[in-house]
Amino acid sequence: MNFENKKVLVTGASRGIGRAITEAFLANGAAVWGLSTKEPADLPQRFEAANGKLRWIVTDLSKIETVERVIEQALKSADGFDALVNNAGVTKDGLAFRMKLEDFQRVLDVNLTAAFLISRVIAREMARRRSGAIVNMTSVVGVHGNGGQVNYAASKAGLVGLTKSLAQEVAARGVRVNAVAPGFIVSDMTNAMTEESKANMLNRIPLKRAGTPEDVAQAVLFLAESSYITGQVLQVDGGMFM
Repeated sequence: MNFENKKVLVTGASRGIGRAITEAFLANGAAVWGLSTKEPADLPQRFEAANGKLRWIVTDLSKIETVERVIEQALKSADGFDALVNNAGVTKDGLAFRMKLEDFQRVLDVNLTAAFLISRVIAREMARRRSGAIVNMTSVVGVHGNGGQVNYAASKAGLVGLTKSLAQEVAARGVRVNAVAPGFIVSDMTNAMTEESKANMLNRIPLKRAGTPEDVAQAVLFLAESSYITGQVLQVDGGMFM
């Protein structure tokens, strides 16, 4: 894949899947604007390794009232983005009848509402240039559900609907919108699981291994580059849900 002279905005870029996506775009020639709530501890080293192609934005996407202003500033500094990856996400798990309303709302704000606001700002400019790609990070949970995650599942299911609807709105302007739905991926969250839970999960995966952030990053770059794919949800789950 070749993203030379391309500019990409990646949210939730400091660790895990977002970090792998950022590194993959940089490795393939893109200039990347990473966004996260906190500045990564190793950011100076990452700046140096990126040879001037990495910029960073620190902001809290749960503060919905400031999201569009921050993204408009980033858009201006970049003079337009060729690709947007809405990867930022949070979890506040719990059974539905015990879940606090604020925990439900915060997950929706970060995972769905912020993605909508960011996409609206970026897609408008992409449509003006008649070129661009947006990739939203949903989840197999958003497609198939998961007990104890009604807020997370609702936010990720909402991203599926957002992806397909926005794709229809901007396709005639040359802008493509797709989503990636990861399954069981090695992360801080999965590392905290018990060995028994991990074994049970792996037994459900035909490929018999957990996915890596790099597996997901490959799918994101594929969708960012593919010129005749839009409105699709690509499951990266090792065959868990065929």
